[in-house]
Amino acid sequence: MQTFTLVFLIGVAASLVLEFWLARRHVAHVIAHRGTVPPEFAASLPLAAHQRAADYTVARTRFGMLTTVVDTVLLLAFTLGGGLDWIAGALAGVLPAGYLRELLLIGAFILVSSVIGLPFTWYKTFGIEADFGFNQMTRKLFVIDTIKAALLGVALGAPLLLAILWFIASAGAWWWVIAWASVCVFTLFVQLIAPTVIMPLFNKFMPLEDGPLKQMIQHLLERCGFTAGGLFVMDGSKRSRHSNAFFSGFGASKRIVLFDTLIEKLGPTEIEAVLAHELGHFKRKHIIKGMIMTFAISLVFFGLLGYLMNQPWFYSGLGVAQTHASPAMALLLLTLVLPVFTFVLHPLLSFSSRKREFEADAYAAEQTSAEALISALTRIYDDNAATVTPDPLHSAFHDSHPPAFVRIGRLKAAA
Repeated sequence: MQTFTLVFLIGVAASLVLEFWLARRHVAHVIAHRGTVPPEFAASLPLAAHQRAADYTVARTRFGMLTTVVDTVLLLAFTLGGGLDWIAGALAGVLPAGYLRELLLIGAFILVSSVIGLPFTWYKTFGIEADFGFNQMTRKLFVIDTIKAALLGVALGAPLLLAILWFIASAGAWWWVIAWASVCVFTLFVQLIAPTVIMPLFNKFMPLEDGPLKQMIQHLLERCGFTAGGLFVMDGSKRSRHSNAFFSGFGASKRIVLFDTLIEKLGPTEIEAVLAHELGHFKRKHIIKGMIMTFAISLVFFGLLGYLMNQPWFYSGLGVAQTHASPAMALLLLTLVLPVFTFVLHPLLSFSSRKREFEADAYAAEQTSAEALISALTRIYDDNAATVTPDPLHSAFHDSHPPAFVRIGRLKAAA
């Protein structure tokens, strides 16, 4: 057994054991606190709602453990099991070497992975989400969404992949810098057109009606010195009863979007506080910082790809014959194995994300009311069946937002 193969297997085993250990901790912690509402929420969260959130969390976590096992089996099947090598060999038997064969290799991998994952997505939607009263999606809409997403992925992804493969073949030793720059530009372009071109393919966006809520939001934007391209309501209820609010786009295309379920469940002052939190991300430059971090990580990825694609041990150590070594194969292999070795870094990313959430909460408390944001968050936790008693260690690895009691505790201190 090659050294890299052994390192890879150790990494797979270690990440799987760690993931399962964290999940089991999380389930045990949530069940242990299921019977009593924490004192911080005793006045605002009914016991029945707390128990429903616990049951929902346990169901999702256990289902996540199953999908983790399936994902690990697929990872090993595609690599050491010879799956990618077999696909490459089959394509080599019918197509000459070139861009088309490279694209079809990546496309075949995505197709097989998507088909295998489809039943799990179906069960999550029409099983878990339906059982807890969240799913609003019809089976027809599920099929339509799946087809639209696949076509959109081909329309956007194929040209980008073709450009990357062309840069690898034609741009010399520094191709990876040029490819990285092209991905950055592509990412900005997608964000620019997303609010007006991509997102309307899946949802309807109606301008927010004139009234007290719109006036309150406009006054908030004026106080914060924020210019938006429009205030819109999205028909999120046709897919789910979960509620949310978000900003999309950048520059002149920035939009404020409210789920119709959010308007239904929250009062005007609570919605104002939620939007003030989102504005806090912009005012504290979290969006720009996040993009810079993403671009920095992608630069490291392309630099690593530039090195590994020329290393025979990288292919052979992952079950791919040297005759099937290619830029597309290297791209697939690195995409597959990198999460195995970066899973332990998740707490660092979560810590950074939580720090930004605290800063956005503080901004919202300054611009509106800490009490209003506390009330909104409590309602959102309740309506979305989000547990307020997560296992701290599991949360540190998996949750981009701080635990409810910590977040609300800080807001109460600010109030």
